Formats: sequence, structure tokens, C-alpha cells
Amino acid sequence: MICEEEGCRAVRILVVEDEVKVARALKEGLEREGFDVAVAETGEEGFYRVNAEGFDLIVLDVMLPGRDGLQVLATIRRGGMRTPVLMLTARDAIEDRVQGLDSGADDYLVKPFAFPELLARIRALLRRGRPEPVLRFAYADLELDVVARTVKRKDKEIDLTPREFALLAYLLDHHEQVVSREMLARDVWKEPSRATPLDNVIDVHIARLRRKIDDPFESTLVQTIRGVGFVLREER
Repeated sequence: MICEEEGCRAVRILVVEDEVKVARALKEGLEREGFDVAVAETGEEGFYRVNAEGFDLIVLDVMLPGRDGLQVLATIRRGGMRTPVLMLTARDAIEDRVQGLDSGADDYLVKPFAFPELLARIRALLRRGRPEPVLRFAYADLELDVVARTVKRKDKEIDLTPREFALLAYLLDHHEQVVSREMLARDVWKEPSRATPLDNVIDVHIARLRRKIDDPFESTLVQTIRGVGFVLREER
């Protein structure tokens, strides 16, 4: 469980594995341990879900159809994502393990493996702890201070509601990364599932935030990616 100010929730794990039996066994086993588990069968699907949803840990197979696990890992690391990744592989050569770790993996497990060992490695990665909370964000000419609860752009103080403040802090924490409505529903509104009425609420808050953050200035920061979500990125 992960406990935050708003309460506790199950740890979310994404399993990216194309062998159906293995994926099913991992999902069932991890769910029995109390984890919230999602499965992706291809590298492309895994990459999409990693960017569209929020996970606390990723179990990523190396050998995947299309985009392989190493390519997925390298891409998400270049994007700044720090989510712990446990790589799975049928190849146990030292060179393969080194390549995986150099690509950004946090741990490596060779198939076939015992489920208790996988579980122990997952728990060890989770025990390393989440990154220390960021207390101050700065992007372009925008500044947000979590402790003082202030927002400034070009030294002009901007008054935000508590929800707008939380929304902006989330966008800043994921700056230049697209965040989906599912992510905002879960991480900002603390709703376990997305619904159309909530989508409308999110869109209204984004519009209000954009008016306050962008309208008085030459460049815009809050961008809409049609059909996908939103991104904090400076555009003139």
C-alpha cells in the first residue's frame, strides 16, 4: 500500500509481457499479494500505458514483438520517467544484463524464476522509497512554491484555487510529458476511475488554469493534445 494525504491505495504495477501464460500467472500472483496489476502484451502497448497512466513499478520483458523492452525502457528514461523498472529476460549473458542496467533498469531477473524471488525483488525496489517530494517547481518563467502556496509568472503573483494549484503542480512535475485525463482523475482528483462528468470537470479546470497562467502573457504553457491529454510546454 502507498499512503498519501488523501488516504491509502494499492501499489500499481504494469507487467509488459507477451507470453500469455506468464503474464496471467504474474497478474494473478501479484494480485493475491494485494497489488493492483495491469498487463500489456507488446512494447507499443506498454509504452502507451506507461505514458497514459501512472504506475509505481514496471515489470518489463526484454523480448517483445515490435518495440522491445530495452527500446521502451530507453525511451521512457529519456523522457525523465523515474518509475522503478524490473527487467525480465530469457538471456542470462552478462552483456545482456549490463545492457539492460545501462538502459535504465533498476533490477534484472532471468527466466525461469521463482515467484517468491520476483516478489522479493519488487518489494526491495519499492522499499527504496519514492523520490523526496518537490517543494518548489520552476519552468520557463513560471514558479510554484508548495510550502508557501504561491504561484508566480514573470514575478507576477497568480491566485489559484486549491484544485487549480494541485493541477498546476502536477503538470509542472510532469512538464513536457503528456498527461492523460485518466492520470489527472486518479492523481489529482483521487478518483480510481475516469468518467465523462469528471472529464468535463477536468476540462473546465484546465480552461480556468490556462486563462490565469497563459492569457496575460506572450507565450503559452498549458497545451491540449487533442484526444490524448495535456502537456505543460512553452509555445510562442
